[in-house]
Formats: sequence, C-alpha cells, structure tokens
Amino acid sequence: MAEVFVEVSLAVCWAPGQVAQSQWRVLSGTTAAQLLAMAYQASPNFPIKPTVATQLQCGALFGVWGRLVLGDYLLQNADRLEVYRPLVVDPKVARRERFSKQGARATGLFAKKRPGAKAGY
Repeated sequence: MAEVFVEVSLAVCWAPGQVAQSQWRVLSGTTAAQLLAMAYQASPNFPIKPTVATQLQCGALFGVWGRLVLGDYLLQNADRLEVYRPLVVDPKVARRERFSKQGARATGLFAKKRPGAKAGY
C-alpha cells in the first residue's frame, strides 16, 4: 500500500515582525505536535521546544489558518500550521497604561474641542 503524504506549511512568529515559514511534506495522520517535534529535530535553533508544546494542554499554542487547534490536531493537505508565542502583557492592561501616560485630555475624543463646547463633546 502506498504511503499518503500531505503538504503543509509551518509558520512561527517568535519576535514581533519576524515570521519564519517553511514547507513540509509529512505522512497523512501527522499531528501538529509531531510536526513541531520534526521541525525542532531538523533545526535545533528552532525557537520553541516540543516539550513546551506537549506540556501546554490548551489550544492557544497552535492555529491552522488563524483557528485555534490542539496539539493532537491531524494535519490535512494545504494546512498552514501557525505556532503562536505567549503574550508578555495583557492587551487591555497595555492600552490602559498607554492611555494613562498620554493623558486623558490629550487623546481620543478629548484631543480636539470645539470652541465653547462642553467637556467631552
């Protein structure tokens, strides 16, 4: 019986603005975690260790075309497996801190005020 292969791409963004993408031809039935382990074996400088992927049991580490998946997801032909890096800061907290540094009166709705208008209009 002939082995069936699927063509997938692996995209890793480990630093802001830097995406490493590679094409892989793997056996049908390969999981996302197995592809990550293969990529690490092929290049020891790979930015994420496969043990980290197996320790995390949530789907926040992997995505296929922007949709979150678990490590046991079976890869299909033309899939684009994306490996996400953890967030350093919660986006809501970062926005609040930026807003507080800029000053409430100088940003957003309050930046331009019509002459004679009430505050906030």
